[in-house]
Amino acid sequence: MPHFHVQGAGLGLRRSLLAEIANHPPLQAVGFYEVAPENWITLGGQYGKQFRSLTERFDFVCHGLSLSLGSSDPLDEKLVLDIKAFMAEHGIKLYSEHLSYCSHNGHLYDLMPIPFTEEAVRHVAARIKRVQELLKQRIAIENVSYYAAPGQEMAEIDFFNAVVQEADCDILLDINNIYVNSVNHGYDAEAFLRAVPGQRIAYAHIAGHYVEAEDFLVDTHGAAVIDPVWKLLGKAYELYGVFPTLLERDFNLPPLAELLREVETIKAIQDAWRREHAKRSA
Repeated sequence: MPHFHVQGAGLGLRRSLLAEIANHPPLQAVGFYEVAPENWITLGGQYGKQFRSLTERFDFVCHGLSLSLGSSDPLDEKLVLDIKAFMAEHGIKLYSEHLSYCSHNGHLYDLMPIPFTEEAVRHVAARIKRVQELLKQRIAIENVSYYAAPGQEMAEIDFFNAVVQEADCDILLDINNIYVNSVNHGYDAEAFLRAVPGQRIAYAHIAGHYVEAEDFLVDTHGAAVIDPVWKLLGKAYELYGVFPTLLERDFNLPPLAELLREVETIKAIQDAWRREHAKRSA
């Protein structure tokens, strides 16, 4: 069985949920939480105390927003070292980032796609290696949603796999992004999933999206997860075994009870596939 830093079904921690979760009895369905370190590093006062009370009791992962791995700007090594200190302070064992960029002579406030080229593979892999060198640990890289592919020389899956291989890093597998991209760019989501190096999966994201048109989806993290995305998650477990999976919800936040129902759905799918794998192995 692969070693994972966290287990089970996770929930992205948003500041608006902090007090309710901190003052709530342990939420049985939630195996771990995820935070964007940039939003929490400088947190102090009552928020800081509440956050500390959670990191002392529960497993956390960090999911970066602004390292801009694909940018031609200099790598923000101070940010990496700040994240390293933050992770050490709170006992957080895993850091992930997007295979994208969000800066060019200043922040762009959006995650932009890296050109799918051999040159870009070498460029971004070198930057990932440097981050791993500074953190003294492997990081997980997320496959991102994108709406255009300027200068494309290779397929998305070939680019993604080449970066991961060259950088020798782990994967944060975003199930919803595979589905969204498959609709927007006309490829087979299951074929993409089958081509992923499953042994590198550290954990996964699952989320909702916005339907702009029948052939155009927008990755918003602002809606409930739909059935085809749940089914794709089940297919991933069928292919690679059960891995930790986290519910992302960034806005249009419903009551905590509603979020927990989706976390419980993740857990139910995980339990079903564990039973299935056990039956097949018997």
